[in-house]
Amino acid sequence: MVRVLVTDGMNKDSIATLRDSGYEVVEKFYEPDELGAALQDFDVVVVRSATKVRQPIIDKAMESGRLKLIIRGGVGVDNIDVAYATSKGIRVANTPNSSSASVAELALAHMFAVCRFVNISNVTMREGKWEKKKYSGIEIGGKTLGLVGFGRISKSLAEKASALGMKVIYTNRKGKVDGYDQYEYCTLEELLTKADFVSLHIPFIKEQGTTIGKAQFDMMKDGAVLINCARGGVVDEAALLEALDSGKLRGAGIDVFEVEPATNTALINHPKVSVTPHIGAATKEAQTRIGAEIVQVIFDFFNK
Repeated sequence: MVRVLVTDGMNKDSIATLRDSGYEVVEKFYEPDELGAALQDFDVVVVRSATKVRQPIIDKAMESGRLKLIIRGGVGVDNIDVAYATSKGIRVANTPNSSSASVAELALAHMFAVCRFVNISNVTMREGKWEKKKYSGIEIGGKTLGLVGFGRISKSLAEKASALGMKVIYTNRKGKVDGYDQYEYCTLEELLTKADFVSLHIPFIKEQGTTIGKAQFDMMKDGAVLINCARGGVVDEAALLEALDSGKLRGAGIDVFEVEPATNTALINHPKVSVTPHIGAATKEAQTRIGAEIVQVIFDFFNK
């Protein structure tokens, strides 16, 4: 029997589907120093963002030679040493189609929160303050949204933002994307100078360091807004705080952090920042789609 370890949770209906199809599914989180040995008894491991599958864990797991498939429930696979796992004959897969809409909606939610002071007025009203005159915001309609990276999530956000009357521009490491001529392609530097809102949709590559730091903030429009629902690390948090404190940025919407759980209290508590605890894919609909895609990956792998 094929054994599947689910470490960070998974849609219950999808787990039931696997069990009904003859797979043994174990739901249990292991600490890093225990995970490698545990994986010696499994054919598949399904992780989210909490579990990191690094080289020492892979080496320990491979002592039995049983592990064949690592699945990341979500888009990014930066918590898995993909190249190393592949070199050991382990396939690594993710679920890139499942959470695009939910992350795009969260990015929009942060945009609205910053522009209309939903984040901070929600706090001050609970403190008994009525600061109506203080919270004069801006509309997002008619503004320019700059998308850094143009994958599935960006495309979903571009469609939603366009429907709200925003002009959408984008940059992409592979250049202009065919079939999306309704949006303007720019270099990163051009985008930063043109956009009223900059939304990041790129992976964090440790060797390359941050993508948005002081130099990039200096290029941005005065009063621009930064949105990061991508990965912690792509933004220099110290430089972001400096840009917020100086008034260079109107605000920021942040779902991901350099350290998670987040410890940067200056950023979390900043009155110009809307924060959420890495919940981009945390909708019932997205979790259902993620679970279904995981099931399909497993079925395809073992039935080929």
